[in-house]
Amino acid sequence: MAAAVWTDRGRRAATLVGTVIRSTSTHTALKPQYDALVIGGGHNGLVAAAYLQKGGLRTAVLERRHVLGGAAVSEEIFPGFHFSRCSYLLSLLRPHIYKDLELKKHGLKVYMRDPHAFTPMLEEGVRGAPPRSLTLGSDLAINQMEISKFSKKDAKAFPDFVAHLEKLAGAIHPLLDAPPVDTSAITTGSLRKRLAAAKTLMPIVNCGLKLGRNIPDFYEIVTAPIMKILNRWFESEPLKATLATDAVIGAMTSPNNPGSGYVLLHHVMGELEKEMGAWGYVEGGMGGVSQAIASAARSYGVDIFTEKDVGQVLVGSDGAAKGVVLKDGTELHSKVVLSNATPHVTFKNLVPQAALSLEFINAIDQIDYTSPVTKINVAVDRLPNFLASPTPDNKPGRHHQCSIHLNCENVEVLVTAYKEAINGHPSVRPMMEMTIPSVLDPTLAPSGCHVVSLFTQFTPYHIEGREWTDQDREAFADTAFDWVEQYAPGFKKSVVGRDILAPPDLERIFGLTGGNIFHGSMSLDQLYLARPLPFLSNYRSPIKGLYLCGSGCHPGGGVMGSPGWNAALTVMADLKRR
Repeated sequence: MAAAVWTDRGRRAATLVGTVIRSTSTHTALKPQYDALVIGGGHNGLVAAAYLQKGGLRTAVLERRHVLGGAAVSEEIFPGFHFSRCSYLLSLLRPHIYKDLELKKHGLKVYMRDPHAFTPMLEEGVRGAPPRSLTLGSDLAINQMEISKFSKKDAKAFPDFVAHLEKLAGAIHPLLDAPPVDTSAITTGSLRKRLAAAKTLMPIVNCGLKLGRNIPDFYEIVTAPIMKILNRWFESEPLKATLATDAVIGAMTSPNNPGSGYVLLHHVMGELEKEMGAWGYVEGGMGGVSQAIASAARSYGVDIFTEKDVGQVLVGSDGAAKGVVLKDGTELHSKVVLSNATPHVTFKNLVPQAALSLEFINAIDQIDYTSPVTKINVAVDRLPNFLASPTPDNKPGRHHQCSIHLNCENVEVLVTAYKEAINGHPSVRPMMEMTIPSVLDPTLAPSGCHVVSLFTQFTPYHIEGREWTDQDREAFADTAFDWVEQYAPGFKKSVVGRDILAPPDLERIFGLTGGNIFHGSMSLDQLYLARPLPFLSNYRSPIKGLYLCGSGCHPGGGVMGSPGWNAALTVMADLKRR
């Protein structure tokens, strides 16, 4: 089980003690018949439900946990400390969804971060000066000044590099909001149906036209190792390593591995409040965005239930989905069922295996869900004070609002950490992204205290072939804290509680197969037409009336709401044709 305990400095030993958002519908009873049932109350499931209900379908959401949001949840792990327990930053929330569902009206508040990245060095300062650090934000001139500490050549090249990435990201951005090309419909059926399906070609055609002469550059960044690209642009290790972290974040890959460039581009495509590449903190934690979507969905008439664990999808004698049966035996019937679970959970755990072909089941087994992530949520009684940017009297500096990159001053550190994990060992010098959202959001912790998120890599799902033990979790957290201590002496003494989530814990608690935060690897073989499989990329399944609406579908993890929106449109189009 996940390790979540007070330290000796806490008032008592503690287990998980509650949640910020408990979302069971208290005034609505389950109905035996709906038009649409959505399995899973994650953000994509909630978005799908909202659009289905707006489209005139009586819809219910069934969440197995006691709290809505899937991975985007807020939980009070220790009394007074409210954490974004899994997902911890907001970006890539599609602007049209934000507008359509009036999420601001429904309570969504986001704290924008600027600067957004801080990479302190482990080094001796010169002539009594503190160690160097690299801070990056929205101001290119300030960025160049920061980079020039390490390389004047890199400082000069940086604006052109940013413009290059933004041009590539801008060209493919529309693909996030459109289903993949419907290849089967284009190549089979009547001429009328083929011509209608040809419309699905337009987003990718427009993407190609917008890329123009940059098509080779785009092809390279999605297929090449990110270091091939970064080494061509830059020479300084701290800058290259800082940028490389966004290419491997959440992925069991090395910056030297082919295909690592796409995840960097994926992060550049982020957008908040019309600011490209921006990432922010949701007030109250990431559960705040889920709560806002749920509030919007309820306002349209969606029934939302927590602690309703679906045991199986009901499949009729005609091979079509007829509803679901809960683990308590309750049967609910519907015209369609949408699954916000991973493809693995959907087709291996929820669908009767007799309803699927052996070939299909084998293909599902081949989807890569490898995860390198162990998430550590930490309650502290004072701010970390970094040697590279000291701040007196527990007062936050601008760098405290950033993603703080630790053990990221050299690319070789990342490569070594990756190699240790693929050989079955947690990294002895893990790559860490630290965030302290309570610096901007005072609702998360008691006065003077803070919540700290450590998103760490690389850790394997099994340690030398065996299961994780609580001793393994504690030992890895100790290792991570020892490294934080080197950058910010006194950190370990400030800790009053920690919640350690290794890959198996992320799987068990949040339903993330393999602990993978993206519902499946974001590698080139599992994107666009091949997400999650080449013949399963249009949100439909082999079971008529059963659809996928989670991040295991195009456009993948992190693109908040888009899979749910695309799935809802697909469902409504299919029902209209019936």
